[in-house]
Amino acid sequence: MRLTRPMLALTGAVAALALAGCGSGGEDGHQGHGEGPATATGSLEHLAAEVKCKPNMQTDADEIRQALCDNRAGKFVLATFATDRGQREWLNGAKDYGGYYLVGRKWVAVGEEKTVAELRSTLGGTLEEGSEHMNPGGSHNRGGHHG
Repeated sequence: MRLTRPMLALTGAVAALALAGCGSGGEDGHQGHGEGPATATGSLEHLAAEVKCKPNMQTDADEIRQALCDNRAGKFVLATFATDRGQREWLNGAKDYGGYYLVGRKWVAVGEEKTVAELRSTLGGTLEEGSEHMNPGGSHNRGGHHG
């Protein structure tokens, strides 16, 4: 099965809206951008095993593999990509819909802020946040001055 860019963006948008778009910020309104472990690598199944979830496969294509996961951290989408470019294109489209993203090399976990922050303690990676227009209470929606 070959997925086009619009299909990949739609897949990302659905994942972001389903799992992360309605989440609220943490109690103190801060994201966990502190240092974490070395960023994990591997197949979708390997990454899922690292965070103790049995992946429910949703997309299994050459360019992207995507599964729904549920573990003690919460519900999230785990996606792996064939290329760095494919990953970046997916992220660029998905982030328009808000949400919180844990990003590693050729993989992304999408979920509520607290979920991806907890996943980071095992998988490493970088926390990224979607569009401020779709993330009520997100870090760039606190109001006040940014100076």
